[in-house]
Amino acid sequence: MMTVANRDRMLHVDLSSASAESRPVPEAWRRQFVGGKGLGARYLYDELDAGTDPLGPENVLLFMLGPVSGLLPGETRYAAVTKSPLTGGFLDSYAGGTFPDTLAGALQDHIGILVTGRAPEPVRLVVEDDGATVEPTKTWGQDTAETAAAFPEAAVACIGPAGEQGVAFATIASDGGEHHAGRGGAGTVMGAKRLKAVVVRGEPPTDLAELREQYAKRYREGDTGQWLHASGTVETVDFANEVGALSTRGWEDGQFEGADGVGIEAVQELAAGREYDDEGSPGGFRVETEDGETVPRGATAMSLGAGLGIDDFDAVAALGETCNRLGLDLISAGSAVAWAIKASDAGLLDKSFEYGSPEDARTLLKEIVARETMLGDALADGVDAASARLGGDDLLPTVKAMELPAYDPRGARSMALAYATSDRGACHRRALTIEREAFDDDWDPERAAAAVIREQDQRSVLWCLVVDDFVGDVFDDLGAEWLDAVGLDTEGDLATVGERVWTLTRLFNVREGVSRADDELPAKLREPLDSGPNAGAALDAESFDAMLDAYYSQRGWDADGRPTSETIERLGLSDAVDAATRPADTTLGE
Repeated sequence: MMTVANRDRMLHVDLSSASAESRPVPEAWRRQFVGGKGLGARYLYDELDAGTDPLGPENVLLFMLGPVSGLLPGETRYAAVTKSPLTGGFLDSYAGGTFPDTLAGALQDHIGILVTGRAPEPVRLVVEDDGATVEPTKTWGQDTAETAAAFPEAAVACIGPAGEQGVAFATIASDGGEHHAGRGGAGTVMGAKRLKAVVVRGEPPTDLAELREQYAKRYREGDTGQWLHASGTVETVDFANEVGALSTRGWEDGQFEGADGVGIEAVQELAAGREYDDEGSPGGFRVETEDGETVPRGATAMSLGAGLGIDDFDAVAALGETCNRLGLDLISAGSAVAWAIKASDAGLLDKSFEYGSPEDARTLLKEIVARETMLGDALADGVDAASARLGGDDLLPTVKAMELPAYDPRGARSMALAYATSDRGACHRRALTIEREAFDDDWDPERAAAAVIREQDQRSVLWCLVVDDFVGDVFDDLGAEWLDAVGLDTEGDLATVGERVWTLTRLFNVREGVSRADDELPAKLREPLDSGPNAGAALDAESFDAMLDAYYSQRGWDADGRPTSETIERLGLSDAVDAATRPADTTLGE
């Protein structure tokens, strides 16, 4: 049995020179930012200048673990941290499977890999025995499943054709495409660096087994564990549909009449089996398609099913597997297809596409990755970019150029605030307040702001540890017991760590030009829903601005969304402030 790793070093890899070097992590950074999202954000902020090209060799791509990675119950995950080619701002994206478990064993005393530069030809990064080597690869051009199959003795994180072709929402896939660091284009950055794959060999750590089993038991017996045991994330389709917040047919409706065909009952009927973690807890459902076995999640059925008006789960699963193999983010891909359908209806295209057609969707997905047609090339850069090139502004909602996931804020207004203030662009995983507001509509601006902030900070802490999202629900101390077990003292309580990390990512985005104008209410959400329990519901600018004002005030940010000097000093971030992020109310950092 290996001893608990210190994880106090970072492996720096320069692809331009094909070199790797181990360097210590500043101790102050470990105490302040812990690991995962927080430490990755601190490195990103330190390494990049404002305006760095996300697809240039100067951009940094980090594969981050937490101080207890591989030891926690549930599915081990890693964080991909970089500057997003889709939004131009901060990006952290997460994936599970065997890759992060193996990475935790291979890196030993390293908490992550910091990749810079650009290789002169396609390469793979091989990580084992606490080190890394850069090697030529012959898998360029292969899909994610084919690439993983080329290394049967190792765990692999790789890009597919989407990342190679520079699609702005390309993913990093692991386990042959079953798991993805999806949103925001981390795979696009990897492709720009000509890094096809990270190939990892190592034995996962096995320490703290007693503590792990205690938390695993708590999770299995808790509400979240019981829910996932029964139905997995696909049941979110049924939930969103029931409350009238399931974006349907390009955000025109809030309820999908074909939801039964893509919801939990349909999946359970068609499934060939389930995923299982090391404790025997079930994960997603396994479904057979013509392209091979796939594990569709809730986002698959929501974005590629209801969002496109497709009520045949076999067809939805097949579209999901197409995205998985190509290395496309499911949510952005579904939005791109929906945009093309709406644009064709508006007479903006010389082609006709229809809702409810898996064939049209598959054709568009392949056009996007090939980038050989004007439409495919435009959509490959995201919905906002396609609108700028082809017309059709505001056909679909985006925030900071990221397409919204399928929870419609017209069914829970606090979700509009969650999307607007998310640090990586529209994201429901930062705060999913719809789970409460949908059943209690007495939410004034102050309550909405407090709820969003609380969830954002809590998630930031858990992602510093890189905890499985669902297992994290049973961490009533935000992971303090685990950090004590590995001997890591933090600077301030963990709630403060979460606030510090969230404020740092805001400072990064401010340095890139983000302001109140970017924390926006998409115009599409100001239009009333056509049907469902919330038919006629729309959001108005006045009520949204009241929520945003309350959010900024409670965060300790000024009216334009910049953290104030008092907030920066209180959180110990004074050393991170530079000329571009210095608050207007002080000379801090001069």
